[in-house]
Amino acid sequence: MKKILTAAALIGMLASCTATERGTAIGAGTGAVIGGAVTNSWGGAAVGAVGGGLVGAAIGQSQERRGYCIYRDRYGRNYEARCR
Repeated sequence: MKKILTAAALIGMLASCTATERGTAIGAGTGAVIGGAVTNSWGGAAVGAVGGGLVGAAIGQSQERRGYCIYRDRYGRNYEARCR
């Protein structure tokens, strides 16, 4: 019963987050599990959590502005506009 309540609470917390926050949380959790399983140590889990969090944040941030693309003009400046 405790596991069901814990899972429901975690799902509820993630449902109210932005895409970046959700991606960071999921990436950090997944990275910690994989890092801990591969190295069989807390240090590996910590490194996996940091790496997974960074990757998850990048993926989540890319999902927040759907329909927008980053373009570069002829002077090398980047700008964001609706995708063509």
